[in-house]
Amino acid sequence: MKKHSLLIGIGLLIVLFFVGNAAHIYRLHFVDQLSAILYDYRLRLTMPKMVDDRIVILDIDEKSLKEEGRWPWSRDRLGLLMDKLFDKYGVAVVGFDVVFAEKDESSGLKVLQKLGKDQLKDDAKYQATLEQIRPQLEYDNLFAGKIKNRNVVLGYYLTDKKGSISGMLPEPAFPTGWFKDRPITFTAFNGYGANLPELQKAAARAGHFNPAVDPDGMVRRVPMLAEYGGAYYESLSLAMVRTLFGSTELLPGFAEGNTSGYAGLEWLELDSPIGPLKIPVDNDVTTLVPFRGNAGSFKYISIADVLHDRVDLAQLKDKIVLVGTTAPGLLDLRATPVSEVYPGVEVHANMISGILDQNLKERPAYMVGAEVIWLLLIGIALSFILPQLGPAKAMLVIASIIAINMGLSIASWQYANILMPVANSLVMIALMFAVDMSYGYFVESRTKRQITGLFGQYVPSELVDEMSKNPGSVSMEGESREMTILFSDVRSFTTISEGLDAKELTLLMNEFLTPLSRIVYKHRGTIDKYMGDCIMAFWGAPLPDAAHARNAITAGLEMLATLKTLQPHFKERGWPEIHIGVGINTGRVSVGNMGSEVRVAYTVMGDDVNLASRLEGITKQYGVGIVVGENTKNIVPDFIYRELDQVRVKGKDKPVAIYEPIGLASEVDKALQDEIKLFHEFRRLYIKQNWDLAEVQLLNLQRMSPETALYGIYAERIAYFRNNPPPADWDGVFVFQTK
Repeated sequence: MKKHSLLIGIGLLIVLFFVGNAAHIYRLHFVDQLSAILYDYRLRLTMPKMVDDRIVILDIDEKSLKEEGRWPWSRDRLGLLMDKLFDKYGVAVVGFDVVFAEKDESSGLKVLQKLGKDQLKDDAKYQATLEQIRPQLEYDNLFAGKIKNRNVVLGYYLTDKKGSISGMLPEPAFPTGWFKDRPITFTAFNGYGANLPELQKAAARAGHFNPAVDPDGMVRRVPMLAEYGGAYYESLSLAMVRTLFGSTELLPGFAEGNTSGYAGLEWLELDSPIGPLKIPVDNDVTTLVPFRGNAGSFKYISIADVLHDRVDLAQLKDKIVLVGTTAPGLLDLRATPVSEVYPGVEVHANMISGILDQNLKERPAYMVGAEVIWLLLIGIALSFILPQLGPAKAMLVIASIIAINMGLSIASWQYANILMPVANSLVMIALMFAVDMSYGYFVESRTKRQITGLFGQYVPSELVDEMSKNPGSVSMEGESREMTILFSDVRSFTTISEGLDAKELTLLMNEFLTPLSRIVYKHRGTIDKYMGDCIMAFWGAPLPDAAHARNAITAGLEMLATLKTLQPHFKERGWPEIHIGVGINTGRVSVGNMGSEVRVAYTVMGDDVNLASRLEGITKQYGVGIVVGENTKNIVPDFIYRELDQVRVKGKDKPVAIYEPIGLASEVDKALQDEIKLFHEFRRLYIKQNWDLAEVQLLNLQRMSPETALYGIYAERIAYFRNNPPPADWDGVFVFQTK
């Protein structure tokens, strides 16, 4: 009961902690980051990924720059573009994702006027001609005339840089002080970069193209209204939709008609031929961008193709046109949930598409209260339920609540276009579960001590620690696994033992077995048993080991190398030299607690265990320190091996290939590798009973390495087979009659 009370109290504190974050009393940035990640995932998962053919992006691309020259172009060309778009192609509305902040003096009018004031001031004919052609050279006025009385929306930007002002702002969507007494947090700016006054006065409307950049640098929202100087200015996308429908009045929407209530501004509304259009906004009067898909969700047409009449009429007739750029050096790129490199012009296109389709996701202010209530409900319930449950049932309850949580979130997203926040609840649920399981962890320490007692004598302490962390992964029951088994045995042990008294023999065995056992532990092996002078070990249990064969070979080679370093020490103590044979084999064996009612031991059994023992026994027959079976060799292909023979061992009918592992291919010198290749060539000739050529190769090998006993063994075999030829169908298998 004390345990339950403590966990319930901790659970309730966790609930209050996350309720405070949901109620915006304080902000937990890691929860905000998780919320953004979940939003991005849902967005990418549910995007329609279809091209919206109502909206076309006129692209200032490389092709256009190549044909028309570098940007900015002269305004007379843009005036021509307006004539083409409205008079020839009949577009519905044109919006510019660029700013015309500077005068266009590319016509040369300024130079002509200077001449008229200086050198040619008395030339009446020149003055008359200049006055006549002046309207054609005033490109800004010319462009202003082309956009006047047409559905053209200019773009501009707002900036945080105080006092940075250029150009002329349009009339605000709502005048200064309109929302003054309302609890609304607008995105506010201190400066702007707008269009030339003559252009702004001629345009139907203008809108800012500032996105709302989240703390992680992502663009997920656009301020539908932004504040400057106390007035409120609409976005480019909103201005284009209003212009499309005849500059309709923009109406603010308040929850339940409340003009000064808790919710503040919840949506903007405008009329259209298809009925009222609602644009939901959040506390900052921003709207989530309804991305349709990756870049390219709208048709791109090169401006050069429009200027030179290379576009079919149907591609632009009655279309909403956005003028933007993809040319290198001009490209306006944004980091978005869809892509870290996303054209800014498509952000506006997505907003226009979402407004027209009325599929904008919203985060209504009442969701704050709804989230607080939801957190209290599930948090209090879990605080009282979790302490009563075991790990399995607790996990099932947690999984169910998370599934319900995510299901409600997905349903509200898909069917109500409402963004239901889930990050607070997910983190709260996970933390409560972690606290409950952590408490259980200490209670289960007794189980860990049992594991340590059971396996401490078999495996290294590192593996015991791993098993203790996950007691459920360890089983003493018998099971079948693929494992690698190692046997090592002292050669001529009987002779050695006869030359030492009992005390000296005990010291020798301890000095010999201790470092070899440590090597087994070092390479994650399990010591099965000591059988006098023999060590039996295996890899792959009690914990699975994907590298069991590699670890066993590495351990075997290190055992041989370590034994060499011990010989001087043995000699100093008057002990004889000790040599061992190591046999290693890999296969499927039975492992677990085996024995009788009187005594059991954790061990392995099976044919492949017996074969490992046989391989150790025949190491002395080939004059090598270590022999591995074919399965082991195949599992670890990056070692260099010498194929010793094909043998049929005692108790086995099927012949097996046996190998001597030399070392990693990257560590064996080329001379030794060449010698091994030559030996394999010798083996090929030997199996074919080509005794003469085989003997020549063998002589070469003996000259290369006269100390290698294996070559002498094969020389004796060839001499025998010359006098006692094997049958014609001989497969080269050597049969051992002893263990």
